[in-house]
Amino acid sequence: MIEDMLRTPSAVRDAEKYTAHNYHPLPVVISSAEGAWLTDVDGKRYLDFLAGYSALNFGHRHPQLIAAAHAQLDRLTLTSRAFIHDQFADFCRELAELCGKDLVLPMNTGAEAVETGIKVARKWGYQVKGVPAGQANIVVAEGNFHGRTTTIVSFSTDEDARADFGPYTPGFTVVPYGDLDALTAAIDENTVAVLLEPIQGEQGVVVPPEGYLPGVRQVCTDRDVLFIADEIQSGLGRTGKTFACDHEGVVPDMYLLGKALGGGIIPVSAVAANADVLGVLKPGQHGSTFGGNPLACAVAIEVVRLLATGEFQRRSAELGERLRTGLEGLVGKGLVGVRVRGLWAGLDIDPALMSGREACERLAARGVLAKDTHGSTIRLAPPLVITEEEIDLAVATLAEVLAG
Repeated sequence: MIEDMLRTPSAVRDAEKYTAHNYHPLPVVISSAEGAWLTDVDGKRYLDFLAGYSALNFGHRHPQLIAAAHAQLDRLTLTSRAFIHDQFADFCRELAELCGKDLVLPMNTGAEAVETGIKVARKWGYQVKGVPAGQANIVVAEGNFHGRTTTIVSFSTDEDARADFGPYTPGFTVVPYGDLDALTAAIDENTVAVLLEPIQGEQGVVVPPEGYLPGVRQVCTDRDVLFIADEIQSGLGRTGKTFACDHEGVVPDMYLLGKALGGGIIPVSAVAANADVLGVLKPGQHGSTFGGNPLACAVAIEVVRLLATGEFQRRSAELGERLRTGLEGLVGKGLVGVRVRGLWAGLDIDPALMSGREACERLAARGVLAKDTHGSTIRLAPPLVITEEEIDLAVATLAEVLAG
């Protein structure tokens, strides 16, 4: 009788009926949220251990970000790039300073940032490096996830993302992730860039071997190739540093940013690089009507200012150690592998116990939301506002699930 009164089942059915099935969401229907907690249409509360794939690094409805959005909504939301608005210069300047770069090119989604990076690298290759027209190539890694546009899936090694979307865009060479020798061998005179995630999120929070990123940086410098770091998921405090590259003191030629840059309120992405790279673009060669819009800039300015204090990077590093300790204690008790960097973790569940999907369903039933990937692997990425007690609760809940 109680089940007949619940709103979730009918909401799930309606979503399945009227939505293209490009996702397989958990049967949870959220209606409100605050901080690290979500509430569904039936009043059940959940601890958010996904944070919108790092889009919600600052939690749900962070007061400073919400205030900025409200204030901007009352003044101006869109001009297009045909005009300059009063939030634009502050956003670009403050983000450039955070990145240690000269220039910023704002867009909307992470995939747009990646596409922008690809276009800029090719144009730089032709105009600066002197690569023959139409011959530019970019080295990428197996297991990558940079988005789902037709160009990006052309160099994906995930058949679900790639199959039946051809013909594929040429100009990419795929090498094993973490293999510096293979990457070095793949670079030729027409290579314009190496495009990598410093940590592969969709693959299961895969951290490369120590020394790999510095090695990539050095070979790119030696061979006159741009190093493009896709920090869309890993950047902006997630790993305990502003950028995941910072863990090994590596500075790429180009940062690709997104997700958390919009504070969980509005899509915001950006490319940050020096003038000798981004300066190759001229008016009319790339753009977006909504890229760098006033509302997006107003929110993103506050995101950058939150990061500029260093508080969230410190929280991620310190609480990440607590998360690591708790998760490593479950190895041999249902987990066969754990990878943690800051408040970001990939967990490999013993496939004899259950799949990653089953684990996430059982966690959800107990009030913790996470997401599976690639069979028996699940990812944890709580908001950086989470508390020690909430981390302990999530780990204890996972232990219950693994114990059956």
